[in-house]
Formats: sequence, C-alpha cells, structure tokens
Amino acid sequence: MADGSGDGIGDLAGIRARLPYLRDLGVDAVWITPWYPSPMADGGYDVADYRDIDPLFGTLADAEALIAEAHEHGLRLIVDVVPNHTSTRHRWFREALAAGPGSPERQRYIFRPGKGSGAPPNDWRSVFGGPAWTRVPDGEWYLHLFDASQPDLNWDLPEVRAEFEDVLRFWLDRGVDGFRIDVAHGLVKHPGLPDLGVDREGLVKPPDRTNHPHWDRDEVHEIYRSWRRITESYGEDRIFVAEAWVSRPERLANYVRPDELHTAFNFDFLRCAWDAGALRAVIDSSIGALREVGAPATWVLSNHDVVRHVTRYGKGDPEGGRRRARAALLLMHALPGSVYHYQGEELGLEEVEDLPEEVLQDPTWERSGHTKRGRDGCRVPLPWEGTEPPFGFGTGGSWLPQPAHWRDLTVAAQLDDEGSMLSLYRRALRLRREHPALGDGELSWLDSPEDVLLFRREPGLVCAVNLGDTPVPLPPHEKVLLSSEPLPNGKLPSDAAVWLDQPLAHRHPRR
Repeated sequence: MADGSGDGIGDLAGIRARLPYLRDLGVDAVWITPWYPSPMADGGYDVADYRDIDPLFGTLADAEALIAEAHEHGLRLIVDVVPNHTSTRHRWFREALAAGPGSPERQRYIFRPGKGSGAPPNDWRSVFGGPAWTRVPDGEWYLHLFDASQPDLNWDLPEVRAEFEDVLRFWLDRGVDGFRIDVAHGLVKHPGLPDLGVDREGLVKPPDRTNHPHWDRDEVHEIYRSWRRITESYGEDRIFVAEAWVSRPERLANYVRPDELHTAFNFDFLRCAWDAGALRAVIDSSIGALREVGAPATWVLSNHDVVRHVTRYGKGDPEGGRRRARAALLLMHALPGSVYHYQGEELGLEEVEDLPEEVLQDPTWERSGHTKRGRDGCRVPLPWEGTEPPFGFGTGGSWLPQPAHWRDLTVAAQLDDEGSMLSLYRRALRLRREHPALGDGELSWLDSPEDVLLFRREPGLVCAVNLGDTPVPLPPHEKVLLSSEPLPNGKLPSDAAVWLDQPLAHRHPRR
C-alpha cells in the first residue's frame, strides 16, 4: 500500500500512515497479504516463520501497533495464513532434509521415492509451471504444488494440525480479527498420490475437480471445523475468508457451512464475462448455493493473483475497461452479501502489462520458461500523489515501476473530482452502508431487455446495468441515487449502471 521506511517496499508503517484513507474510503476491514519472515520467492507466500514479522515490513511490535490503530479507526484487520506449504527455509524443512528418509521430521512434508526410471513419484504439475516434485540429494522427492521453494505440508499428521492451531491462537491473542486462508482447497492429498493422467490445472476456466487427488478434497473440512471452534472461543466477531478455487458453487458452499468458515471469495463472479446472461446465471447460482447453508454470498472483481478487471473488461481499451468497471462496481455493491475490494481498483488502475523483464518477480516467469509473465502486473504499487513515479508511494522508489500516465489516477488527482472512480467508490460504499435495501437480504429480478440486468432490493431500490450497445430508458423512479455515467435524456447508456429510488407504486413485474 505504501512504504514508510524508504526502501521501495510497502510496509507496516506505510499502512499505518494510510489508515485514515481506508477509513474514509468506507471499508470495514483490511486484509494484509503475508507479513511473516520469508525469502520472498513468492511474495511472502513462502513462509519461514509463522509467528513473527519480516524485517522488510517492520517488527512484531509494529504489527501490534497497526492492529490497535486499525481498531481506533473502526477498521478490522485480517491477516493471511498459508497452511498448504512453508518455505524451504522453514525450520521444519531444514530439519527434514538433515534427518533423511523415513525420519519423523520428513513426515511433516510429503516426501516420496521416485519411479524406477528416475522419474518423480507421479505426474502432478506445479501451478506455476513444471513438475510438482523436486529431488533432494539423497534421492527422495518432495511435493510442491507451487514453487520448489514452497514444499507442501502433510496434513494427515496431527503435529501439523496442532502447529497451525497454535499459530491461529498466537495472532488472535494479538488482536487480529480473522484470517484469509491461502489455498484453502489444497491442504489434503489423496493418500495414494495417484497420477492425474491429464493436466487438470489452471485458474482461467474452472477445471473438473471431481475426486481430484489434491484439490478440494472432502477431508479438508474437518480441519476448518476445528479452526472454527478456535475462533469462536475468542468471540463471535472473529472470521475466516477462504481462498477456495472450486468447480461449482455447491462445492464452495461446503466451505461456509455453519460449523466451518464464515465466507469465501466468489471466483465464479470474478471470472465471469461482461455478459448479462452469464452474470445473471452466476449471481443466481451463487446466492442459491450459499443460501442452502445459511452463508452470505460474496462478490469480488480483482485480487493479487488475477489480471485487474479494468484490463479484463477493456480487452485492449483501458478507458472502455474503466467504464465497464464503474458499472460493475454498482452491480456488485447492489447485490446481497459481502463485497471485497483489491487495492487500486478504487482508482481504476489497469494491469501493467509491459513491465521490463528484469523486474519480474513472480516465480511463474521462471518456471514457465519465460512464456508466462505471471502476476506482477496487478501488484504494481499504488499512486498516491504527484506527477512522477513513485507518486508518493515512498521516498525510495517502488519495488515495481509505475506507469507515468498514472499521474492522472493518483489519489490526490481523484479525491476532489466528483466524476472520478475514487469518488464513485466512496459514494457507493457510503450508500451501501446507509441504505436499508443494501447489504444482506434478497433480490427480485424485473422484466428487462436481454442485455440489461434489472433487479430490486427492498425497500425501494432498483439497480439497472446496461451491458448492451445502445441506451435504454430508465425504469420509473422518484430519484437517481447513484449512476456510473451521466444519464442523458433519461436513458441508461451502454456499459453503465444506475441505482434508483423506486417506491412500491412503480414496481415492475418480476421475472
């Protein structure tokens, strides 16, 4: 978010300095990606010690001060927990290498002998490219579903489960309000480690994960039931957020049953095309599946692992992408449930697709043989102020270079501009908090043209989103509450959305 030490890397001091901005933006909580000691082979998701803070970011005392200050601003703090794998620098893995085959230390991870021909134990592939196995000098292989620096833990071992239960308590004792669970769908593996036979990985299109040997296995839910009992012992206001890439909403619902996790990111909505029929189907299936288990639906457009939605929606046209992103903002905030934002989307930032090769840090770049640039383009630091990089990020530059044209997208440039993306976000978040129709509850679809999404939230709010090529008349209403674009001649333009105050007398038929 911001750099307080002047080394070009965002840190806890930088976040503390920007807490008033987050408070005024209107969010309820802040999720921080891993802040633990790490070699940073994968942006901190290769954790070497789960009970401390990496010196790049500050100290444990700085973290405790950040938690306290966030609470003073009325913000809750969610931290990342990474239970699927550790770093190779973690004490446990160093002990496993030193102890050798068959040792208790190796049981904490997934070590196996290779096949007779010198091949790895099976055909599993790393998410980042290449095989999911690396051979150590004594001949055994260890599993890493991500980078070779991230060995997978063995969650069949009670010691592993007890360790992470203690890690949760460590941070809860320091006042954190909850945890985002990295790779929540990946902890448990089929005991036989069978071959996949085909490459069933990938995140762009939901893969078939029926009885998958290492993704979304039913046994993972026992772990989260035990975690839920821990958070409830600290009070009902501590929460979990699952990163669970699953094949369909019904599988996602399993993670948020009443005795498991509280919410889970809705990646079906994130991956959905800018198409009225497809979006309505995802909205209906998401709400329906989660209603069955009594959990709130969640909505998200971008995160640190995917191309920013301005770029996805724009398809080569950043301004067109921003226009659609403004409409998507109103659509998302009008839906029932919880909304998650990724830093910078409130500024309309696009994916930086032309980063110089020498600055790329995502392990995908190396593991793919320099064929996939990875996720660095969505992680470029925020522009805060000024006319030249690093735009107020810090005094020592920024760890990834910012485009010069972001001078027009800084917080300072947008803050007093009523037509800016930032102003639209602030108004939407304020209305979502204040309007009795928004937040939890139901929605009713109304009759509309094929390319228009039109629904009602009670009491008296109608959301219309025009995904077509031509303007459409506004439904009957008493006043416009918020619109993503100007509304000439009482019509909703293409790629625009509006919230309307519509009393009962003007209700449209339901579909």
